[in-house]
Amino acid sequence: MWRVGLSSLLVAVLGVVAPFALGWLATRWLLPEAHWSVPLFVGATLCATSVGITARVLRDMGQLQRAESRIVLGAAVVDDVLGLVILAVVQGIIRAQAAGNAGVDGGAIAALIAKAVAFLVGAIVLGKLLAPHLFRIASYLRGQHVLLVTSLAFCFSLSWLANELGLAFIVGAFAAGLILDPVVYRDFTDRGEHRIEELIRPTAAILVPLFFVHTGMQVDLRVLGNPATVAIAAALTIAAIVGKQVCGLGVTERGLDRLSVGLGMIPRGEVGLIFASIGRTLQVRDPAGASRPVVDDQLFGAVVVMVMVTTLMTPPLLSWSMRRSAEKVGAPTLPPPPEPPAPPTDVEP
Repeated sequence: MWRVGLSSLLVAVLGVVAPFALGWLATRWLLPEAHWSVPLFVGATLCATSVGITARVLRDMGQLQRAESRIVLGAAVVDDVLGLVILAVVQGIIRAQAAGNAGVDGGAIAALIAKAVAFLVGAIVLGKLLAPHLFRIASYLRGQHVLLVTSLAFCFSLSWLANELGLAFIVGAFAAGLILDPVVYRDFTDRGEHRIEELIRPTAAILVPLFFVHTGMQVDLRVLGNPATVAIAAALTIAAIVGKQVCGLGVTERGLDRLSVGLGMIPRGEVGLIFASIGRTLQVRDPAGASRPVVDDQLFGAVVVMVMVTTLMTPPLLSWSMRRSAEKVGAPTLPPPPEPPAPPTDVEP
């Protein structure tokens, strides 16, 4: 985070503030009777960015070394951290209200922010110091899959600890991902074992589709036929897109393509779905005293539509924008895809 530069930092901050404000305004406008926590949580959901989609597009295009790409990837790291801190704070406020603390003052909010930041910083600092010793001890075990099991246990432990502290479990998982670089488990790789990224791939190939299928199964398709749901989904999608275009104003270098930076920050992907799923588990009390989820079926369906649209639109738009800016500055353009081979003419049908 210290190395991303001023542009990435400004892009990340604007990419969090603008979507949060627009998401809050859109929800207050379309759902004026909703509990005050609903627009707050929707704004937090719109802060998220799924950098994996953008990184894959840039890598496939061979554009990872461009200045715009480095700004986007650096900003996405800061964006993720800020988004997780906001999620932790919003979740803490909602839980405090649900527990009967109707008035959450500025001191309580400051304490939540301090706790979230302290957990992230403390987990990363202590993790960098203690994790190598933990994995060195684990390396004495000569059984199969020791590195994979130890890594998953480490991730689950930090997720459990974050949840016990009143933070979202994804905060702990994110911290674990920042800690577990190859230096930490060097004792395993020195004896010829694969890196965690390779070991986790078969597990991810099973669990990732299950996550998306499970999320899709939670969508009540009947609410998508409601014009109000379509209006909410459209408003959230516009807020999500416009909010991330604002972050292009944070690019301080001259001559760079701000549109490409803004487009690269659009996709919400799995991060937005995780935020929305957490919102379904949070309960608030309405004026009548009844308990209801922060994200109900209608709002959940609208958020899923927003995530789908922002995720699917980013690859073609980013590809177009990067090609356009490369041609504009005279940079070498990407070669066109090869023509398919012509079918043989000497073979009868």
